[in-house]
Amino acid sequence: MITALASIFVFGLLVIGHELGHYTVARLCGVRILEFSMGMGPKLAGWTRKGTLYALRLLPLGGFVRMAGMDEGEDQQMAPASDPDSFMNKTVLQRMAIIFAGPLMNFLLAMIIFVTVFAFIGVPTESNANEVGGVLKDKPAYKAGLKPGDKILAINGLPTPKWEDLTKIIHGSGGKELTLTIDRKGQKQEIKVAPLEDPQGSQYLIGIGVSTAYEKKGILEAASFGIQGTFRFTKFIILTLFQMITRQIPADLGGPVAIVNAIGEGASQGFAYLLQFTGMMSIQLGLLNLFPIPALDGSRLVFLAVEGLRGKPLDPAKENFIHLIGFALLILLMVVITYNDILRLLGAKT
Repeated sequence: MITALASIFVFGLLVIGHELGHYTVARLCGVRILEFSMGMGPKLAGWTRKGTLYALRLLPLGGFVRMAGMDEGEDQQMAPASDPDSFMNKTVLQRMAIIFAGPLMNFLLAMIIFVTVFAFIGVPTESNANEVGGVLKDKPAYKAGLKPGDKILAINGLPTPKWEDLTKIIHGSGGKELTLTIDRKGQKQEIKVAPLEDPQGSQYLIGIGVSTAYEKKGILEAASFGIQGTFRFTKFIILTLFQMITRQIPADLGGPVAIVNAIGEGASQGFAYLLQFTGMMSIQLGLLNLFPIPALDGSRLVFLAVEGLRGKPLDPAKENFIHLIGFALLILLMVVITYNDILRLLGAKT
């Protein structure tokens, strides 16, 4: 139940943020909005205000903003060529601004989330560098009997005074059984645990989190931390993608199943973790939508840039066909990734 509620919260916030970017800039540019929907498929509920339908749809898979004149298949009576409120009758720069506003809003949303966390919850600081703060249920550490508050003094006889020391050993263990020397309320004990491979990556985990304390920051300092964190994580994602493309690291993509699983684990570690995970997901969504892949915002920006250079738009029928093919390929890729996610999770549980 917690995973389901947390997933609705995360996906809902990401979709609302992204679509709100398109919606706001479209309004500012004078484009008539026909519909603002959360979800896809049949409509569950909705209301109309000033000519715009605000709807909640059955499938919680994204959302959309439908603008007058944006789609070729739209009823032309709703957006004739002379309609000044039609998306297609706006300048190239206005249309590019409307499209770019969605991904941009994802970056702004991440900043807002990070600033909120740092200002009202605090910046995580290690209170005890090798103390276990949380143990995920049904993971190797939980089954081995490790508890929050235990201090991991050594692994296989190697001292682990810092959290980085013990995670390095665990991540690179290859799944071999480890002997943890712990301090539990002043008593030394040894616990044996066999790490499992992370279903979302190539490292091994036992399901523990560091013990942390949170130090609240002033709003200006929190804003600085939030902006720095957003840029830092954006740079990290771009670098990781480059390394995947150049085969410096294995290409490892996670789909909806892996994301929901990660959301559930994040939620189990507290609301602060969940918020920070949401911020990181928002950055990833913003970057993904800027890729020049048909059906994504990035490809629409490319078509608009070409139109600006040519001085006239491309054939709408051909452009829509390209977006349709791209959408179909994205769905196929998502099915394959989801299938692999399920196999990984099943393998992790056996």
